[in-house]
Amino acid sequence: MNGHGSTILIVDDEAALRQVLRARLTARGYIVHEASTGEEVLRIAPVLQPDVIVLDIGLPDIDGIEVARRLRPLVQTPIIILSVHAAESDKIAALDAGADDYLTKPCDLGELLDRIGTALRRVALKDVQVFTAGDLVVDLNRQTVQVANSPVQLTAMEYELLRVFVFNAGRLLTQRRLAQEVWGERSENNALQLLRTTITTLRQKLDSDRSHPDHIATEPGVGYRLRIATSI
Repeated sequence: MNGHGSTILIVDDEAALRQVLRARLTARGYIVHEASTGEEVLRIAPVLQPDVIVLDIGLPDIDGIEVARRLRPLVQTPIIILSVHAAESDKIAALDAGADDYLTKPCDLGELLDRIGTALRRVALKDVQVFTAGDLVVDLNRQTVQVANSPVQLTAMEYELLRVFVFNAGRLLTQRRLAQEVWGERSENNALQLLRTTITTLRQKLDSDRSHPDHIATEPGVGYRLRIATSI
């Protein structure tokens, strides 16, 4: 994977980790900037407008989740959270605050590179009207769906859910975020049950092997993501 000059802002108070990430990312063609505090990233990110922000939760001044929440009105940049906390509640809080993805420290560097590539790919697909991922093709203009060159008939609810996935391709979305996007102000319990049911029926129509979903991945207890290629 080559960074093609994309700009990455690493936010972490551990200088040694920043150094390692800088070396690995620079070697792959990324332009790397660093910050060590929440105040610093809030100051420089709106000016720098990086392509991806890698953000540690445990910053010395402002909690990383609060930083993500404050960043969201200022930048549309994908935010990948790094944290020593692996609890589902921490992941959900970060994602609901505006983060796009969440990795637990110590994380595999190859996985971080893949997540960065996925984030960049999602941004590159932002204005695409015909979305392709593997054998899945979604024509947003015609509102048609094909799998392996065969048309797939979806209900209005299934298509709306798939449309939300396409607009957020590669991004980890919490169950609550998905439910709000599709069903709006319905009661949370009802919407979450509808979400799970609709995910099941959508997978049945998109995946040839129902025991191994190809397109919609589950993060247990947290949410779902639409898989996309990481190459950009």
